[in-house]
Amino acid sequence: MTVESLRTIRRLPPTLVNQIAAGEVIERPAAAVKELVENAIDAGARRIDVALRDGGRSLISVVDDGAGMDPEELVLAIERHATSKLPDDDLVRISTLGFRGEALPSIGAVSRLSIASRPRNAAEGWSLSVEGGAVAAPVPAALNQGTRVEVRDLFYATPARLKFLKGERAETQAAVDMVERLAMAHPTLSFTVADASRTLLRLEAAQGELFDARLSRVGAVLGGDFAENALPIEALREAVRLTGHASLPTLNRGTAQAQYLFVNGRPVRDRLLLGAIRGAYADVLPRDRHPVLALYLELPPEEVDVNVHPTKAEVRFRDPALVRGLIVSTLRHAIAAAGHRASTSVGADALAAFATRGGLDGPAPMQAPLSRFSGQTSWFQSRGPVRPPSGLAEAAAAWQAPIATDLARPSARAEAEVAEPAPDHPLGAARAQVHATYIVAQTGDGLVIVDQHAAHERIVYERMKAELLSGTVRSQGLLLPQVVELNEASVDRLGARQAELAELGLELEPFGPGAVVVRGVPALLGQADVPGLMQDLADALAEWDDARPLTERLAHVCATMACHGSVRAGRRLNAAEMDALLRSMEVTPNAGQCNHGRPTYVELKLADIEKLFQRR
Repeated sequence: MTVESLRTIRRLPPTLVNQIAAGEVIERPAAAVKELVENAIDAGARRIDVALRDGGRSLISVVDDGAGMDPEELVLAIERHATSKLPDDDLVRISTLGFRGEALPSIGAVSRLSIASRPRNAAEGWSLSVEGGAVAAPVPAALNQGTRVEVRDLFYATPARLKFLKGERAETQAAVDMVERLAMAHPTLSFTVADASRTLLRLEAAQGELFDARLSRVGAVLGGDFAENALPIEALREAVRLTGHASLPTLNRGTAQAQYLFVNGRPVRDRLLLGAIRGAYADVLPRDRHPVLALYLELPPEEVDVNVHPTKAEVRFRDPALVRGLIVSTLRHAIAAAGHRASTSVGADALAAFATRGGLDGPAPMQAPLSRFSGQTSWFQSRGPVRPPSGLAEAAAAWQAPIATDLARPSARAEAEVAEPAPDHPLGAARAQVHATYIVAQTGDGLVIVDQHAAHERIVYERMKAELLSGTVRSQGLLLPQVVELNEASVDRLGARQAELAELGLELEPFGPGAVVVRGVPALLGQADVPGLMQDLADALAEWDDARPLTERLAHVCATMACHGSVRAGRRLNAAEMDALLRSMEVTPNAGQCNHGRPTYVELKLADIEKLFQRR
């Protein structure tokens, strides 16, 4: 090929143009499934059935009972940029899932495509076929109302694309996941997905109000644990509405795959929305854990651009700050309103651990799946929000007061005189301390095991945040200033932020090239681990941008301080101290998990304990 021929501009043949478009829109079988199911939804279908073979390589079949098409519309449907979804030719106000008019011609350019359709009240149906871009004339076909699309030998016309596909199981799962996302967005429709041997997914149309139908559909996909531990989300700001359900922080996953986001009924994986979720949970989850949620964002079509990505997987908002702020504030309020509630999966996991280790002799009937134990209704779900019990302020004050380091256990007589747990105390009454680390409390219908350090860490953290917001941070001077040895770089970093740390109640100053002297700590910390606190703060400062003030990092600084000022594991507590901790947990936001996202307590219902001992 000569240089002159390379410089000659020419129009590409239509078949090649369609193959290029297919490379942008249809990168794998799941993408073809997405486009075809979206077309069915836009056609008003009430039931959509998907069949796959060889992960979608050999066959993709999508059958719906929607409006259908006549022969003239069939011919137009496989032409590029032909669509019924822009009646006003307005690219701004888009109210359908698909509108580009590229899916069917793109699929037809790289596969053997056949479409059969019958409109409502039509006497007969019609079908046509497309093979590698070559279109055959429509012919009559026997068909019920709706449309059947069959895609055979996907990418046979572009075999290089086949080299980049994953295995059959992975491609099948990707297609199922795509249908699940569309099914969550449209819970009033029925969906099935099947391969050559079995039905992979069956979701019947959910009934009731849309809000409840969405929870029912999401629960059917994610399992009963999510439905039991989901926080309702509903908020309106200006013209933007946010609804859905989000998990308690203690119900989390190692990846963000279980986060389902929808904008005007369209499943998306948008970085702005994912970042807002991460910011909302930053206070209660470590960065390597992710909540489970399904959020539905609804706003006027002109406020969002859905035409920024070939597969419509990303969107662009006219006012991204409004959307982000709405998501962050709504999720944070929902988490705070949950109080100390922890997910029921924590208790179920504990029971499962007992079950797998039990049964030394005889039958072991506890080998049931976790769902067996997930049907318990939590105290909060059955009785409503917690109201602070009387005398809480005095109990909390007693808890914050200095405690002697050598505490003796209450006498047996004193233990016998402990009253039964009050009905308005969901965490019950303390009965014992185990291994000087865990508090065992009796509730009205079971028992609670509390990690004393994790629980007190959250309490101190929330109180520090409240003081910072009100501008009333109190510093407690140390009787003897404490010298902490650090490397020279750490001393320099702490010294550079000396004034900002003082505003947070931490009074320190450099003490030579390799140490700092600490003269005061936040009063809430009590007997803090000063050396550990200084080292952790210095390490955190090393990771941060020096140009950003600590006031923008208050949550992280407070969490670090709270960890070093909380009751440590291994410290013995008496009954009054344990009960004071329980009462404080009941009125502290986010008390169901510590600052690192770990659960602070495990609740076991009496009925489940009896099952462990085969008493029922």
